[in-house]
Amino acid sequence: MTQPNQKNSHSEIPIACVACHAREGGICGTLSPSQLAQVVRKTARRRVQPQIEIIGQGDGIEHCAAIVRGVVKLSKMLADGRQQIVGLQFAPDFLGTPFLRECSLSAEAVTNVDLCVFPRALIERLAAEAPDLQRRLHVETLKKLCAARDWMLTLGRKTAKERVANFLYLVATRINFEDGPAREFDLPLSRADIADYLGLTIETVSRQITRLRKEGVIRVENRRRIIVPDIRRLMKNASIDS
Repeated sequence: MTQPNQKNSHSEIPIACVACHAREGGICGTLSPSQLAQVVRKTARRRVQPQIEIIGQGDGIEHCAAIVRGVVKLSKMLADGRQQIVGLQFAPDFLGTPFLRECSLSAEAVTNVDLCVFPRALIERLAAEAPDLQRRLHVETLKKLCAARDWMLTLGRKTAKERVANFLYLVATRINFEDGPAREFDLPLSRADIADYLGLTIETVSRQITRLRKEGVIRVENRRRIIVPDIRRLMKNASIDS
């Protein structure tokens, strides 16, 4: 039986990483074979079921993870118990915050999620040794900042229809990173969670999905299956520049 850290004689890449479809698009794509081997020796593969918390708000950050498959929602809990969904993460996103000791958000699986989990200290050490990894982590942070600013615009200025279309476009373009925008996908969030994420009521979300369906922008099967005939038309309804 092949051990997880055994290397491929041709590529020198650990066998556990060769078949990983998220490797090239994630932080591991910046590592050399020897650095990957270090990571693999310390890595645990974890499957998380929907509605299971991966890390809690205020928890100490001892580990980080690469999302290999699935969708994770990020939430912020207010002092009075109210919760706000503030973001979604997809493969091959990096989950966790190196160089910080405490998590300011909670992360919960909303679909079946596969993770590669590794010690935060290892990532911090490798970042100090590998400029490409340091640069990737920096780029990932800037991308999250830009995404947060874009979402502020969506919540602050866009109509209910544009918000729902924006959400559908986000999922379509992130749910299957290998093959480009998905023409068909299952909604990863419930109507209640979509409403929370978009700052709308559940009824408004349902009405706008129905409106987009009647206008032919999307098709809906079994309430959760979304079909997008023309991604450009969905972008137009979301007021996203092509």
